[in-house]
Amino acid sequence: MIEAQRENLSINKLIAEKKEIIFAEGDMIVPDSKPDILNTISTSGVVSIYKKEVQSEKVRLDGTVNAYIMYMPDGADDTVRGLNTSVDFSENLNIPNCQEGMEAISNIKIKSIEAKVINGRKIGIKATLEVNLKIYSNEEVEIINEVQNEEDVQILKEDLKLNSLVGTGTTKIYAKDNIQIDSMDNLAEILQAQVCLVDKDIKISYNKVLTKAEAEIKIMYLTEDNRINVVTYKIPVVGFIDIADVSEENICDVNYEIKNIIIKPNSQDEHSIYVEIEIEVTCCAYEEKQINLIQDMYSPTQNLTFEKKQITTMTNKQNVTNIKQIREKVNLNDIQGLNLLDVETVPTILNENKINTKIMYEAELNMKFIFENSQKQINIKDAKIPFEYTIENLQNGEMLNTNCDMGIKSQDFIIQDGGDINCNIDVQADTSMYRTANLNMIDSIQEDGEREEQDYSLVIYIVKKGDTLWNIAKEFGSTVDGIARTNGIEDRNKIYPGQKLYIPKFEKISEKAYE
Repeated sequence: MIEAQRENLSINKLIAEKKEIIFAEGDMIVPDSKPDILNTISTSGVVSIYKKEVQSEKVRLDGTVNAYIMYMPDGADDTVRGLNTSVDFSENLNIPNCQEGMEAISNIKIKSIEAKVINGRKIGIKATLEVNLKIYSNEEVEIINEVQNEEDVQILKEDLKLNSLVGTGTTKIYAKDNIQIDSMDNLAEILQAQVCLVDKDIKISYNKVLTKAEAEIKIMYLTEDNRINVVTYKIPVVGFIDIADVSEENICDVNYEIKNIIIKPNSQDEHSIYVEIEIEVTCCAYEEKQINLIQDMYSPTQNLTFEKKQITTMTNKQNVTNIKQIREKVNLNDIQGLNLLDVETVPTILNENKINTKIMYEAELNMKFIFENSQKQINIKDAKIPFEYTIENLQNGEMLNTNCDMGIKSQDFIIQDGGDINCNIDVQADTSMYRTANLNMIDSIQEDGEREEQDYSLVIYIVKKGDTLWNIAKEFGSTVDGIARTNGIEDRNKIYPGQKLYIPKFEKISEKAYE
């Protein structure tokens, strides 16, 4: 009676991956306290997802875009003014094979946002959002790694290193603070706001994953005496995620998602701005696990029947973080005498090429320079800086599954004569890489009576293209070891078409596993 020895394997199976463009649209009525609109100058936004629900064959996303609009008023007042509103969106993304209970990891960025004047008291807002969505299923599978009580069973094994799931966890972090502005500034209103998460890091200890990042907030504001200023501030984002048995040797994938954000003047202090951010952090921890997978088996003396199943899992998983330094000169005509208030810089990946042992990303920096002239008028100039980012020394880069997220780590700008601006920008690229392993493994084994005894003592066989010693031995009820010994074959993985082999009748031998 064959006894199968089993072990458990935890996998985080990627069910689907979807990239899609969605839109958030809405109208805003100008509050009575604000003057009429002549024209808009600049629009920025921060996107947040407050609800995400995995359903049968689809994922529902509910979120909002906090939009900040700078505009010129219609009238005698020529001072730039600001508006803040939120535009909600709800989207059902069709995802084949996804079901309730699966996990959805999302990354949503604002690709573009614009505000159009409908009339002096009404603005139409449209944000184009780029959604990157991955659906995972956490599964426990049993694999047969050994059989017992049958001496003549021939076993084909493969030693594999896989990334087994240790566990997953989620936590919510509430980061809030009062951002102090210049002591000489009395805050009148907020004109623009940007929020991004930078300097992400983890530490593992005592069955916990410590996640650390900083929420970088950049706010352009108007003072009571009609001056424009910019403040940049970082708020620590720290949280603990409980994952049993996680260790320092594990690889962790961490995803940050803004759920809600509040940016408003502090009613108790005219020299500060109140900021509150709700962030959901999800972590998946993986360990490298070596398994001895039985791929096939047979018996020269018994008829064996078995069922096979296929699972898809990850292998060779690694996370790589690099800094790409960009030192370029941008020429903007007619900027002499202008005061550079701010530069909005967004890195965008245009194309990914996998060539042999390297991955090349074609990307660009989309830049919006915001200037102020001596009459306190705002001037906007756009520019693009193309660049390449390469990860080298990879083993068969073409077979990798990759996901690269780019953000601005630091930037500095120096205005020179002639309209040139020296741009010193550090782009942080966080790349997750893994290979997909499709495992065909035996799920159950049954004995189906004795195998018909062969009436030959030796067979001459001519090797065909695609043959292996294992397949030949299985067909004739012999053994790989017996064929190799009979024919003086040292490397059992090397036979060639046209080769003549002598196939001996099965004899009980001590070695029965071909690895």
